[in-house]
Amino acid sequence: MTLRGYPQHMRASFRLGRIVGVPVGVNWSVLVIFALIWWGLSANLFPRSYPGLSVIAYLVAGLAAAVVFFLGLLAHEVSHAIVAKRNGLEVGGITLWLFGGVAELRGEARSPGAELRIAGIGPLVSLVIGIFFGVIAMLLSLGGVRGLLLGAMAWLGGINLLLAIFNILPAAPLDGGRLLRAAVWKATGDRNRASVVAARAGWVLGVALIGVGLWRFLTGAGVGGLWLALIGWFLIGAASLEERQARMGSALRGIRVSDVMTPQPQTASSEMTVADFVDNYLFAYRHTALPLTEDGGRPIGLVTLDRVRGVPSDQRGSTTLEAVACRADDLVLASPDEQLTDLLPRLSQCADGRALVVSEDRLVGIISPSDISRAVQRGHLREQTAPNR
Repeated sequence: MTLRGYPQHMRASFRLGRIVGVPVGVNWSVLVIFALIWWGLSANLFPRSYPGLSVIAYLVAGLAAAVVFFLGLLAHEVSHAIVAKRNGLEVGGITLWLFGGVAELRGEARSPGAELRIAGIGPLVSLVIGIFFGVIAMLLSLGGVRGLLLGAMAWLGGINLLLAIFNILPAAPLDGGRLLRAAVWKATGDRNRASVVAARAGWVLGVALIGVGLWRFLTGAGVGGLWLALIGWFLIGAASLEERQARMGSALRGIRVSDVMTPQPQTASSEMTVADFVDNYLFAYRHTALPLTEDGGRPIGLVTLDRVRGVPSDQRGSTTLEAVACRADDLVLASPDEQLTDLLPRLSQCADGRALVVSEDRLVGIISPSDISRAVQRGHLREQTAPNR
């Protein structure tokens, strides 16, 4: 699954490292689903299918199968990241969480073909993994091998095939939703319209899953029914977010960063204390964010009111802005001529949704959430009046 930025509850709780240069992390919710899969295999499926073995054997087989399954999920997301980078997109990270995995893409595919390649590679990898384990299971069966090894191979083959099939359902934010978006985009030439179509398909699928899940729960399916309903709830939320983003992109079409930025913002030195900032800048200029610069205007950080508020009052006189600022490596930088729609996916990185506008390595402006909001309002007004011209 790929998302253009994802909410806080999907962020990584701890990092595993980097793969192909992309940060890989795990959300705490993975521990829950991992434990459920391990328990389901070792306490139910394997003992029921292959009775008479020791508890240790079931536990080891279940653990191995669960680990390999999550490695397959990771391979699915890494394939998205690799193809996205080859098609000119930046990948903010890969996170394994409650509903599997997600690759965070920053920016939009440049063409329907690029969208198709980025979205299609993930289900293809899951399909290949499923076929691989399925073939092993078939060969083991033909060779007369029975027991937990055969069961684990068969389960891994089946679950990866199921993952591939589910992911190609034509509904955002699933990979199939991206494929649908690529098709509509190719047919209409309108990327935002294609995004709305895919998002609404995701909303419909989410409602259907909730209905089926609740029906199964009420008819005795137990936790499995509630799980379907929970997946449906997630799809509705993610699809609704994508539709809002698409409509925002439509309203901001053709608007450049320089059209909405606040030019020549007030700046400060990184050596200034928090106390000086509060006494001499915060109230005098009514700023809630202050860029830090050096060497004649090169941005090196950004201080926000929320960061300053976290410093105890008795430490403000000895704490510099550099100590609490969003660091240079985490700043969201934009050029004045950049399209605002290309900047939006990057605004979730740091500094409360703000971006610094630079030209020739010098700070020339800043964009805040209120600037974006005003631009969206003007864009919607422009769309409403355009037919009457």
